[in-house]
Amino acid sequence: MNLENVLYEKKGAIAYVTLNRPKVLNALNTPTWSDLAAAFREARDDAEVRGVILTGAGDRAFIAGADIGELAHLGAFDAEQSSRFGQGVLDLIENLGKPVIAAINGFALGGGCETALACTLRLATPTSKFGQPEVKLGLLPGGGGTQRLPRLVGKGRALQLILSGETIDAAEAHRIGLVTEIVPAADLIARAEAILAQIAGNAPIAVKLALEAVNKGLETSQVEGCALEAAYFGLCAATEDKREGTAAFLAKRAPQFHGR
Repeated sequence: MNLENVLYEKKGAIAYVTLNRPKVLNALNTPTWSDLAAAFREARDDAEVRGVILTGAGDRAFIAGADIGELAHLGAFDAEQSSRFGQGVLDLIENLGKPVIAAINGFALGGGCETALACTLRLATPTSKFGQPEVKLGLLPGGGGTQRLPRLVGKGRALQLILSGETIDAAEAHRIGLVTEIVPAADLIARAEAILAQIAGNAPIAVKLALEAVNKGLETSQVEGCALEAAYFGLCAATEDKREGTAAFLAKRAPQFHGR
């Protein structure tokens, strides 16, 4: 891949995707969105990759938001298209079929917060900051923030953040459920790696379908979600991994899963 604004590296079963615009606090512009999409398509299509860590270059920002210089010149039609494009990239991240951990190492504002929301889990350093300040620019969140944030933290708290444009610290983000864990900066990537290693020890098909069951189930009623869960439970039961997992348990040995 020829990526200008994103670094992509693979070590073993983990892909590392790093926003690499530290001079502008890793702000998102159209080329950066395109690079993100290319990186995550690569991770999705690589059978050796079992999980992804997404972070920002430097020690000040995960993603500080949209590139305001680009945004300022967008008219109504182009702004809608830009919103839909960014939403598509975040849908790709959310529905990758593999866990994606946001390693948040600073500001996660606007589109940066929305990018974190699309990830499976969110780890943050103690000094990280979060917010959806779009209303201060005469806009509203355009990368799924009005949809994912209420689903994660509840309608009332999400509306307070969105309508006020306030910035909250990592402790408050953790309290309301926006952040999964707060981790010292020096341990951030190692902790993300440890979580992915734990997940990678499980059956790949089961992990993929569990992710899909949660994501799709949240968009339906509980009854419909349980029907989807049962269907996926049946699919898992037909796999070699299920046979291996149950046999290993009964034999009191570690399972050897192959994603089949």
